[in-house]
Order: sequence, then C-alpha cells, then structure tokens
Amino acid sequence: MHHQWLRFDHAGKTGFGTLHGDQVREHRGDMFGACEPTGRVLALADLRLRTPTEPSKVIALWNNFHALGEKLGLPVPLEPLYLLKAPNSYLAHGELIRKPQGERKIVFEGELGIVIGKVCTAVAEADALDHVFGYTCSNDVTAADILHRDASFPQWVRAKGFDTFCPMGPVVATGLDPSKLTVTTRLNGEVRQDYPISDMRFPVPRLVSLISYDMTLHPGDVILCGTSIGVGSMKSGSLIEVEIDGIGKLGNYFE
Repeated sequence: MHHQWLRFDHAGKTGFGTLHGDQVREHRGDMFGACEPTGRVLALADLRLRTPTEPSKVIALWNNFHALGEKLGLPVPLEPLYLLKAPNSYLAHGELIRKPQGERKIVFEGELGIVIGKVCTAVAEADALDHVFGYTCSNDVTAADILHRDASFPQWVRAKGFDTFCPMGPVVATGLDPSKLTVTTRLNGEVRQDYPISDMRFPVPRLVSLISYDMTLHPGDVILCGTSIGVGSMKSGSLIEVEIDGIGKLGNYFE
C-alpha cells in the first residue's frame, strides 16, 4: 500500500505520521513495527520536518549506473562499491547545506534512497524486498576537489561526510516499484539530471542482499543507490531539488 511517512518536530516534540496533501495524520508506536493513528491531524505548514528516518548508517554506492560508468570509462564492478556517510552529514528537507571551510568544488548528486524496514543479515535476493520499508530522495553532496587531492589515498568518506552533506526526504514512500522510478535533479529550477532507476547495475533486491552479507542492516538504515549523468557543482545561494514520482521533492539551499 502506498503511504508517505515523515518525521517532524511540533510543539517541542518529535513525532511521525503519514502525509495527506497539506495535512499529516500523527501516529504513535514504531514506524517500522506496530503503530496506530493518534487521531490528531496537523497542518504540514506548522511542522518542522526531520530526516524521514534516523539511520544507524547510510551506505552510498559508486559506479552503480551503466550510463555514467560508460561515460567515465569505468570498469564494470563485480560487486557493489560503496562508502558510508557520517551521521553528522544527515540533513532534512528545507535545511541549509553548509559549505566547508576552504573547500571549493561542491557537487550535488541526486539519488534514490532505499529505506530498510526489518533487520537484514545475509538475506537472499528473493527475500530482500521483504526487508525494504520504502524509498526516499537523497542528495549525496561531495567536496569533489579533495577526493583525489592525496595521490596515495582517495578521500571518499571525508569528501562526502562533511556536516549537512546528506540531505534526505521529505518522506519515505511505501508501495512503490523502484524499477519504474525516475530521478530528476534541478539546480535553480533547471533540470540537470533525469535518469531511470532501471539503469542500475545492481537492482534493489540484489543490492540489499549483497550488502546484507557484508553488514547487518537495521530498520531506518538507508542505501543511496548511486547517481547517473548530470552531476554538477553548486554556487552559494543555489537551490538543489531532487524529485522522484511517488516520493516528492527534496529541496535544500546551498550556503
């Protein structure tokens, strides 16, 4: 069933619920387990959105799309290539992406995020979707100028782990078929990325299964599926929007 779940701050407390137009039906309990409506309906405009989950980790894929891999002349990976985004980088819809001191080329990467719903350890590909709760929009922000600055050590975690470098949201949407989704990224209203998830080297079930053999995935954890052609750098004051049908539009200004 298709629902759009979100987390929010209201009257000094953090809550969660389902989005219905410009209203939110508050729930109590566990978003990933037993929960029920409280009966309270809140106006979306009165809420401050949080990241849609509180992940114990965010896993970010590299070279997971045929189009970008072929454009860059990258070898075809035999297994998922990924890094972790640090918790200090998590950022909600509408919040400000901050520029790190001294760094120059900061790029956006619009991506689909897979949200885990059940503890997932060594799960077979055929069972992997049973462990997926839903999907969110994400922006895998990267300080590109430091990535390969030291010839002896590519700085993936640092380049992608600065404060505010992992916007996610605005909701987690359930009941979607990821193979039919398209990621559209706009910079100041201009489309820069528009690519199908069906072009992934490792589709969602295979990706979740393979990663679950490396590390246990917990409810709320997010796997960023990697990005495709069209990433670019942001200037101060830029608005970056990542839109996916059925999920909505994640928007953040860059400082």
